[in-house]
Amino acid sequence: MKLLVFGANGRTGQQLVAQGLAAGHEITAFVRPRAAAPPPHPRLRVARGEVTADQDAVRAAVEGQDAVLTAFGSPTTWHGVVSPDLTVRAMPLIVRAMREAGVERIVHLSAHGVGDTADQAPAVYWAVYKALGRMFADKAAGEEILRATDLDWTLVYPVMLVGGPLTGRYRVGARLALHGVPRISRADVAHFMLAETVSRAHPHATVQLAR
Repeated sequence: MKLLVFGANGRTGQQLVAQGLAAGHEITAFVRPRAAAPPPHPRLRVARGEVTADQDAVRAAVEGQDAVLTAFGSPTTWHGVVSPDLTVRAMPLIVRAMREAGVERIVHLSAHGVGDTADQAPAVYWAVYKALGRMFADKAAGEEILRATDLDWTLVYPVMLVGGPLTGRYRVGARLALHGVPRISRADVAHFMLAETVSRAHPHATVQLAR
């Protein structure tokens, strides 16, 4: 497939790019104008722009793709500075570009604690979610924009993201029993997102991921 990855230079985005190329897909990595690009590859194209502001760049990147994957970054990674209105500013541009280009499939990376998942979290997470309230509110608002469309969307809610290898062993479900401090590797999250993009097993659905 021809796949576009937004947030391609983030830690989960890097996994999406690398695993997608390894699986034989053609990948377009969308990165900010002065951000580092993924390593060169014969099936990799790099597109640059501001996903929150540059409609022309977003439209050009979406054109000709089979599907879109977003990995803007989750505040639970505790690295860098995540814009508190990133999702709500970016999603209208992505949706518009997909509609204009006739691209229907999108798999969007969210975070456990956004929306209804906050009520399903172990007690140890509550303080973290409260501290990240503004960022989580942005994610929830941006996702409502996507939910209101007729696009073929899937929203992915992983528990705490950590480093580690691809195992392929993780739980998937609309609701999961969670105990202690549940974690999942970014490699496994990317693995699921790529598989879901192809299989379309969870159309118009939210999916939780945990080990």
